[in-house]
Amino acid sequence: MALSDATLTEDGLTASGTGRILLIACGALAREILDLKAPAKYHLYPDKITDAVRASVAKHRARYDTIFVVYADCGTGGLLQAACEELGVEMVAGPHCYSFFEGNERFAAQSESEITTFYLTDFLIRQFEAFIIKPMGLDRHPELRDMYFGNYEKLVYQAQTDDPALTEKARAAAKTLGLAFERRFTGYGDLHNTLAGLSSSSD
Repeated sequence: MALSDATLTEDGLTASGTGRILLIACGALAREILDLKAPAKYHLYPDKITDAVRASVAKHRARYDTIFVVYADCGTGGLLQAACEELGVEMVAGPHCYSFFEGNERFAAQSESEITTFYLTDFLIRQFEAFIIKPMGLDRHPELRDMYFGNYEKLVYQAQTDDPALTEKARAAAKTLGLAFERRFTGYGDLHNTLAGLSSSSD
């Protein structure tokens, strides 16, 4: 099944069959993760994440040996971590996906100096209109841009892949938001090591 960005944004993918590991993940990580339960737009609504994860664990627990949550805190204020501990499932470490793509230690070390930075990843660049422009109403009211982004200084594109077309799209996004542009090739950061370790421990 082809992974359409529009499908991942609006609907996510449904877990099917049985197996050793179920990853319950933010749809914005879909290109790196095979089995998704939540639509990517939960990235915009952190208040929905914890209940959705609880429901997914309850629905699929009996069919998988291991369930791993590939959301970081993602704006839940610690509620997701508490729910995972209560449910006996593990989750990826970090405050949000920008941190574990950068590498949690590195992100923490530079976070105070980047308080005015707006981050986007490969998926979010591809879905810039769906995640930023339309939900914020900037397609209808572009005059709101400075109200939303006036306190930001730069857009950092955390590139998971080396794609010149995405880089140009990211540069255009920065211009649209009135921000300076920086590209950082992060690859998959801590996400790669976490999933590799999970796979190894389940062998």
